[in-house]
Amino acid sequence: MEPTMRGQRWLARASLASAAAAVLVLAVFAGFRTFALLGVGLAGLAITAAAVWWILSRRGLLRILAVLLALTAPIWVVVEFTRARLSWVVVASGVLWLLSAGTGRAAIARHTVPDPMPERPAAAFRHPVLIMNPRSGGGKVRRFALRERAGELGAEVVLLEWRGETDVAALARKCAAEGADLLGVAGGDGTQALVAEVAAALDLPFLVIPAGTRNHFALDLGLDREDPSKALDALHDGVELRVDLGRAGGRPFVNNVSFGAYAEVVQSPAYRDDKRRTTLKLLPDLLVGHGGARLTAHAGDHEFSEPQALLVSNNPYGTNDVAGLGRRTRLDAGVLGCVGVRVTSAAQAAGLLGGGQSAGLTRATAASVVVDADQEEIPVGIDGEAVRLGVPVHCEVRPGALRVIVPRLRPGTYRERPRLDWRLIGRLGLTSRR
Repeated sequence: MEPTMRGQRWLARASLASAAAAVLVLAVFAGFRTFALLGVGLAGLAITAAAVWWILSRRGLLRILAVLLALTAPIWVVVEFTRARLSWVVVASGVLWLLSAGTGRAAIARHTVPDPMPERPAAAFRHPVLIMNPRSGGGKVRRFALRERAGELGAEVVLLEWRGETDVAALARKCAAEGADLLGVAGGDGTQALVAEVAAALDLPFLVIPAGTRNHFALDLGLDREDPSKALDALHDGVELRVDLGRAGGRPFVNNVSFGAYAEVVQSPAYRDDKRRTTLKLLPDLLVGHGGARLTAHAGDHEFSEPQALLVSNNPYGTNDVAGLGRRTRLDAGVLGCVGVRVTSAAQAAGLLGGGQSAGLTRATAASVVVDADQEEIPVGIDGEAVRLGVPVHCEVRPGALRVIVPRLRPGTYRERPRLDWRLIGRLGLTSRR
């Protein structure tokens, strides 16, 4: 038996043994009170989930009371366990369950390790041109001396004007016409997408410098978002990745396109200045008695009927992520991810909080997605930028359209945390062969 397979089996056996020990501890030391403790725990979880739903869907006094309820419900559970003088039993059982979950996930991760995106050495560049937005990310271009660092590495830097609107795509095409053999951007995801489309159309290498506020595209490429200057290492020690590029309503996107509740939040003038507060302020009206457009969507053969929120992404997000707003394992699968959210009760809200499968959450993958509505024009968020598009909105993916140049050494390559599959853990731990 290979060492890797042997390690999987021992991790699976450790997981099963820890789970059995967790149940045994409760059975021996709590006896019939185990069922009472379980009831208290489930009640506390249900109350907390309902409170979270009310926090999201109510405002004013009801929201304040919901916050208090969400804080007091776990305290009540702890007090009940303490009164039963079984706190140590619960803690011991909980630790064993955590150990079981950790070793089980480790066993599954070794069993289902995803292949990394293939890479090849990048060519030497004679005339790399980098477009930099000095306003992006609160002035990261200046703070990290990106212009000076790029110049030292032989790149030409073009700064976006402070005043007026610059046609970034036209600027990128002008740079290419003047002999650029690489196009790069220091800015947010929206700016990245505009130049990426030009680079893809001209089959030019594309360099991502995460100088924006969030830069989710750079995150999924494994780049260091804390120090955007490290992305410039790709100019002298880089590799090339073939990455997909999305389009929605004729506009490019590198991350996602949002419809419904989230898109309407993005449309608010206050969103850019205070995203969290604006979202909490607008969510009640959007989730309860949603007054926006009634959406329908078709992702291949799958139909989404009247979702409150819909997210179409350039490659699917991880299945463990609530509503699919986190990380992508790969960016070269040649498909769009589509996540529809429809939450009308506290039970569905609890399911979303738990991740994975939920009655309020629907997922699909397809090469194209068509979004329609009962209005001629709807708000849409494209890589976080607010626009309005006529319906139907056609979303598509262009497989391998983008030649992305990244540093050979990158700190944040992502691997999705696997879901606990007890049947797979049982097969790995209880059988002697594959």
